[in-house]
Formats: sequence, C-alpha cells, structure tokens
Amino acid sequence: MQRPNNFFNQAGHQIIRFVDYMGLLSLFFFEAFTGIFRRPWFFQEVIAQMFHLGVKSLPLVGVAAFSVGLVLAMQTIGVLSMFGASNYIATIVGLSMVRELGPVLTALMVVGRAGSGMGAELGSMLVTSQIDAMRVSAVNPMKFLVSTRLLACMLVLPLLTGVADVLGILGGWVIGVTQIGLSSHYYYQLTLQYIGLKDIIPGILKTVVFGAIIGTVGCFEGYKTQHGTFGVGQSTQAAVVSGSLLVLIADVFLTRISLIIWP
Repeated sequence: MQRPNNFFNQAGHQIIRFVDYMGLLSLFFFEAFTGIFRRPWFFQEVIAQMFHLGVKSLPLVGVAAFSVGLVLAMQTIGVLSMFGASNYIATIVGLSMVRELGPVLTALMVVGRAGSGMGAELGSMLVTSQIDAMRVSAVNPMKFLVSTRLLACMLVLPLLTGVADVLGILGGWVIGVTQIGLSSHYYYQLTLQYIGLKDIIPGILKTVVFGAIIGTVGCFEGYKTQHGTFGVGQSTQAAVVSGSLLVLIADVFLTRISLIIWP
C-alpha cells in the first residue's frame, strides 16, 4: 500500500535531505580544512584566490555598504527626530554596521559573486575531466583547488568586512552632515564614544565562519556537479542559494553566542 503524500511525509523527507546534505558538507569541510595544514602549501594559489575573491569583490561590497549606510541613516532620522535625539544617528549607524549589517552584507555579496564563481569553475573543471587530469599528474585536487579557496575566503572576509564597516559609517556621516547639520568632528566623536572592541570583534570573528561557509559550499557544489554543462548551471545556482541560506542561519547562532560572551 502506497503511503499518503501528506505534509508530514514531505516535511520528513526534506529534513532527511537537509541532514544528509549537512553531513556531506561537514565531511567535505573537514577534509579541506585539514588539508590547509598539510604539505605541500600552495601559497601562490592562495594569494591568487585572495585577489579573485577579495580584491575583485571590493567594489561591489563597498558600493553596497555605502548605500546601506545612507539608507539606514535616512530611515532613522525621522524616528530619532521625534524624540529629539537625531544627533545619535552616528551611534545607530555605527553599531548597526559593525555588529550586524557589515558582516552579513559582505558575506551575501561575496556569496553572490565569488561563491557562484567557485561553483561554476570547479564544476566546469569536473565535467571537462581537468580534475581527473590533476590526479593523474600526482596533484591533490582537494588541496590545490578546495583548501586554497577555503583559506582565501576565511582570510579575505574579515578584511572586506572592515572596509564595509567604514564605508557604511561614512554613508551615515554624509546624511548626518548634510541633513542634520552635525559637524564632522562631532560625528566622529559620537562614533568612537559608543563603539568599542566588544562591538567590533564579534562581527569580525563571525566573518571567519562566513568565509568558511562560502568557500565550503561553493567548492562542494562545484565538486559534485553532474549531467555535463547543464549541471554547471545547477551547481552555480545551488552555491548561491545554499551559501546565502547557511550564512543567515549561522548568523543567528553566532549572534546569540556573541551576546552571551560579550553582553
């Protein structure tokens, strides 16, 4: 007798698929992460990947962070003016950027650009047998292709986040100076007065985890590409969707942990 195709049946299948996916992803990450500490070390490849993943993503991250800083300041002015506290726009924009918006926005921008690129690149290499050729040439593709990209993502995300934080605060400064009439020195003082290391460090540490997620998911989706060139497109799409979703889920838990450690 065929089982009924009801809601609970479908939900159970989705949960099992998610747990299976996370298990395979965790094993893939463990193999790639341990490869970082084993010889040979491909330093030139790591630097090249840092350039492709980080430097080339800088304009996108910078424009997005500056725009968010502008919009956040414009949206907040009206509420603060109702309570006569419009000068605290610097505090709200600064804390919002360094604690949450800077890290998450940077991670999502890098997922969209670099994560999809890794999935497409490794998927293309797989379907054209380039990865098999590396194995024949006695080159470990997991170390050369995956471990280097994983390390590059974990190194460049904190740097990009620092730039995003600064540009987001500059966006709030533009609105504070032009619409409220705050002086640049006063805005600078308010920003430094209410933003400390306990606000900056958790956001930077979160981006290391985000970088690990982006590098692992992008390479994992590319590494398991099937069905030729059609599968490359599917791997690219899955890298962006899965990477973005896991970044947001991880942010919930990391934020809770950071609030416990740095109340």
